Amino acid sequence: MQEEASSPRPSLVFGAPLFRLLAINLAIGAFLAVLLVGGLLLLNPGRLRDLILADHTPGIALGLLLFGFVITLGSSAMGTAIMAMGQQQTDGGPRRGHGQLVAQKVAAMARADAKAASDG
Repeated sequence: MQEEASSPRPSLVFGAPLFRLLAINLAIGAFLAVLLVGGLLLLNPGRLRDLILADHTPGIALGLLLFGFVITLGSSAMGTAIMAMGQQQTDGGPRRGHGQLVAQKVAAMARADAKAASDG
């Protein structure tokens, strides 16, 4: 009995597939943000690195810059993952829906128009 109680259980929050999807994509966005800030500091466009390092507290400036990029890139990665959930992956071309619903609506509208024209 003691072994059953001590066995690790998956957490409800981390066990949810949607939460895992969002957490993974947030981590991807944060990683890209770190790469972007590192690239900005390395390339020093507009003497940005010199400006940040000349401040008395460069950590605050770097933290705010990194925070802004993490929020931006993390939320865009998470949003892209959410919007791509309903699409099926095809082998050759871009991912798109089947379009059956639109074709059915158009055919139904054409039949209704034809019936209205023959009645009138």
